[in-house]
Parts: sequence; structure tokens; C-alpha cells
Amino acid sequence: MVLPVTTPAPGADSAVSAERRAVHDVVIRLAGNSQDGIQTIGGFLARLAGRSDQDVMTYMTIPSTISGGPSIFQVRMGSGEILSSGDQADFLVAFYQHSYDSHVHSLRQGGVLIYDSDHVTPNPDDKRFTAVGIPITGATVEAVGGSSKDKGKNLFVLGLITRIFNLDVAKVAALISERFGGKSEDIVRNAMLAFDAGYGTPADNLRDCLCRFDAAPARASGRPQVTVDGNLSLTYGLIAAGVRHGAGYPITPWSTIMETLRSELSKYGGIFVQTEDELGAIGYALGFSYSGHLAVTGSAGPGLSLKMEALGWAVMSEMPLIVINVQRGGPSTGMPTNVEQSDLLQAIYGSHGDTPRVVLAPKDVEDCFYIALEACRIAREYSTPVLILTDQALATRIEAFDEPDLAKLMVDPKPDLSPRGADFQPYPIDRVTRHAPPGAPIATGRYPTVSGLEHDEMGHPSGNPAQHMRMTAKRREKIKTLAASLPVPAVHGDADGEVLMVGWGSTWGPVREAVNRLRAGGMRAGQVHLRHLHPLPPGLDEIFRRYGHVLVVEMNDEGLYGFGQMAMMLRARYALPSIRSITKTDGLTFRISEIVSGVTRNLGRNGSHGAHA
Repeated sequence: MVLPVTTPAPGADSAVSAERRAVHDVVIRLAGNSQDGIQTIGGFLARLAGRSDQDVMTYMTIPSTISGGPSIFQVRMGSGEILSSGDQADFLVAFYQHSYDSHVHSLRQGGVLIYDSDHVTPNPDDKRFTAVGIPITGATVEAVGGSSKDKGKNLFVLGLITRIFNLDVAKVAALISERFGGKSEDIVRNAMLAFDAGYGTPADNLRDCLCRFDAAPARASGRPQVTVDGNLSLTYGLIAAGVRHGAGYPITPWSTIMETLRSELSKYGGIFVQTEDELGAIGYALGFSYSGHLAVTGSAGPGLSLKMEALGWAVMSEMPLIVINVQRGGPSTGMPTNVEQSDLLQAIYGSHGDTPRVVLAPKDVEDCFYIALEACRIAREYSTPVLILTDQALATRIEAFDEPDLAKLMVDPKPDLSPRGADFQPYPIDRVTRHAPPGAPIATGRYPTVSGLEHDEMGHPSGNPAQHMRMTAKRREKIKTLAASLPVPAVHGDADGEVLMVGWGSTWGPVREAVNRLRAGGMRAGQVHLRHLHPLPPGLDEIFRRYGHVLVVEMNDEGLYGFGQMAMMLRARYALPSIRSITKTDGLTFRISEIVSGVTRNLGRNGSHGAHA
């Protein structure tokens, strides 16, 4: 279906076009209810940025109840590198009074408040920003009809934002066509009517808030951009890495990975099984891996707790396996739609006994794709389970990045069914385990045993104390061999100085912005970000000793001893009293100002460094 493209009438904006303010990037916060489709608006804006060679990052909060409730979607988009979703909003769109009351504090001084005058009465004495009242509900009813007003307000606001920022109308119309093209003609027509009504808001009403983006710089790669969220990026990374089999059980915020794998793996000759529970999911996945097909399973923290016994079996049997934990607030059911990084120690030490395994964490949405490739490489090369710790912020966040070169990255997933000679042993003491999948010819006809019992080189159960010590050392030493092969982490900022900030997972962007702000304020500061969490990469001790303070930024509790989980790991490993923590547990991502304030507190200073975001 071809949609009509709205274009302004000749000269319609001529009186105000010269008054558009040029902006490098902008933070737009949409505040309403989850039923209003504000996530749809944000998704359109994010994908438009990706198709316009802009950078973009989103942030959202959603209620944990099925009935829905207050929700926000924040989009930061612009012409240069964007590292965080922004501390404060430049534009706030408030759908309801509670939206205004709860989020007006997030609007920076000099910003723009756009509110639905049918539902919101702002404080007339608050002059910190420009307030523009528009009858969003009434105008949508007039354009579309009363029966569709609740589903049309979001498209009205999309049209309004398109007008304010002089966005490419043809590209927005194409996105609407893609989103609603599979539905009935009436739905598509109503969507465009609502969009047109918002776009057609009289220019005089918007005179004080019209903007235009600086031209985006040419990207060096020349490759088209893709615009996806972290869960989708991770999913397609697994497919590129040759994963064709897996199993899972639904839980927020892992479920979208599972659903995408269910629909996509069959296209590549694979299968993904939704099981009856978490135990069944990891059992299926281990069965797939035993058959020679590297498999994936995943969950959030509560589900990983249930998988731990079987994960111990994977360590003992040295079975390659990918396990994804999309972390959320805990413990127990906790805050299922909020972000936390409190499952690190569970990932490393969750099983009983000595169970050395590998733990990785992506730094942003693009890295979700590449961390999947790295995890699968390690799982195959070292015959070990690999855990990927992503989190709710990355799972739902949308970013734009260069399309991966799939022709160079795609991995052939065929199992190794080559003949095994007479000297074949799956568990040799002096070499990495290599399993023989069922069906692989073995010269001796003696097929190995795979179980959770301690075993000899052929996998046969053994209770010999010396054998247990040798096999324990074998499982440990291969992980140490991996550690020695890892690259030394790069340092961003000053190579030595007053403070080094260390992060992992989705804290990468906010920490980098905080370091940039501190350096702009005159402090010698650097950043190290960890993708390989266990084992740790080499060279960290030498880097740490070049700074007076090493501050670890993570979204978990300071615990009984005053240190977050990664900080505790680093202090145990390097015994440096300079290693301290900046932590939080409010279920929200770090703001730049929070990190800067944490640095000044740790350094015993007052005030902050640099300008506010």
C-alpha cells in the first residue's frame, strides 16, 4: 500500500524557517501510559535517526503489571556520537496530569514542555521552560474519530515532533507504512490522518520551539545503519555465530530473544523449543550441544537460579553451551521491568562445587551482536559453558550502528562428525576437551561416557582422589589459558592520573560521558570497560596502579562490606585499597551527574566538574 506523503504547503513555514534553532542532539521524553503507544513513537524516531545517518539511543520504563500504567520513552538523537540517553530532557511531551507532575523535574531549564491541554494544567508560575499547550486528544478525535482517539494520539504526537524538528516526512511515512502495512486499509488511513493532524499544527503555536539538526557527519564505513534493540541484536549475533538450536522458558526481559529465535531458527534449518520450565530448557539445550550443535538457553535472574544445577553438569562434562541472563531488579521477582547488575556473582559462582566458566557482558546494543560471536567462539574453542550478562536497559534500548559484514562473519554450524582415531580421549589431561557427537566414527568402537560424575580421560566415572584433583585442575587451567589470550583493555582518556573509572555492561556510555566531563573540568581521568568479566583480562593491575583512585561503577548494592560485586572481585584479585565503588539500586540507568557526584564524594571534594548534561 502506498501512503500519501504529507508535505507542507508552499511557503507554509517561510515565516518561521529562519527561526529554527540548530541543535547537535536532543533528548525527547514522552510521558504517558503504556497503553498510549509512546513506545511506538520512540521506535519510529529511533529508526528514522538510523535511516538518516544520525546516532540515537533510547530509554524506556514500563509498568510490571499486566494492566499497564504510567510509562516513559526517552529518545536522544542527533548528529554526533551519543553515549547515553541523557540526564535531562530538552523536550517533554506530557499526555496526562500525572505525566506532568512526575516528569516536569526532568526537563532542563530553557527546555520545551508540550502538554495535552485537554488533560494537563501546568503550573503557570513555573517559568523555567517554554510551555506549549496543544489539545492532542481533541485534535486527534477531530481528525480520526472518537473510536480511535486512544490509538491515534501517539501518531498525532509523531506528526507534531516531525514538524518541530523538520524531520524527513517521506521517511516517516515509509516507517508508518512498514509498521501498519500488514493491517487493514482503515488502520493505515487513520494512522496517516492522525500523523497529518499533528504535522499540521499551526506554526504560530510552535514558533518558540522549532529546531533543526546539524548535518550529520559522513560515516567512515560507508555501510548502511541498522536500528535495533539489544535483544534483537544479540539474537542475530547468535545466528551469525552458527547457533541453530536452543530452548527456553518465557520471562521478562529475556522473552523477546526466545520469541525471535523461535521464528528465525527454522529458517536456517534449526529449532528452538519453548519448554515447560527452566530445568527443561537447559536440559534441551545441553542435549542439542551434546549432539554436536552449539546451543543456547537463557532467562533472567530467577530463571538462572533454577538452571544452576544443570549448569554445574555442563561444567563437569565440559559441554559447550551459551547461557544468556538478561538481568533485572532482584532478588526473587524483584522489579522485573527495571534494570540492575546484581547477578554477577551468581553468574560466576552460582553452582555448587568448583565450577569455572566464562562470563561476558556487552557494552552497548551494537556490542550485543559481537559479544554473541565472541561467546560462541570461546564456547567451541574451550569446550565450556559461556554466560552472557546483558540487562534490561540494553534489552529494550534502541541504537543505530553500522550493519555488520555478515558475509565475513557467518559461521558454518555443522557438527564435527569426522572419524576419531584409536587414541581418542574426550577428556585428555593435557589438552582441551573435544567431544565426539553421536554418529562420529570411533576407531576402537569404545564410545565415551558423558555424565555429571567425576571421570577419567574417557569419561568413565572415577572416585579416585588424585584423578579428581587432576580433572579439577584441567577445568581450571583451560580458563586461565583463555585469560592469557585476551587483549589488554584499552584506556579512554588520560593514561594515568587522579581517577580511573571501571565499568561493565550497559554503564559504558554514561561512564565515558562522565570521564569526558571530568577531564573538561581539569581532572586527569580515564576509563576502562570490561567485556570479559570472568576470567579477567590481563594487564589490569598495571593499569590500576597508574591512578590514585580506581572507582567501579555498577548497578548493584554496596553489600555488607561497602563494595559492589565487580569491585569486590577486583579487590580480591588485586588487593588494592584504591579500588572503591559507585553503586545504585533504584532500578534506573546511571545519569552522568550521578557518576560525577560519586567521583567527587570518593575524592572528598565538593561540587562537580564540567557542565551539566
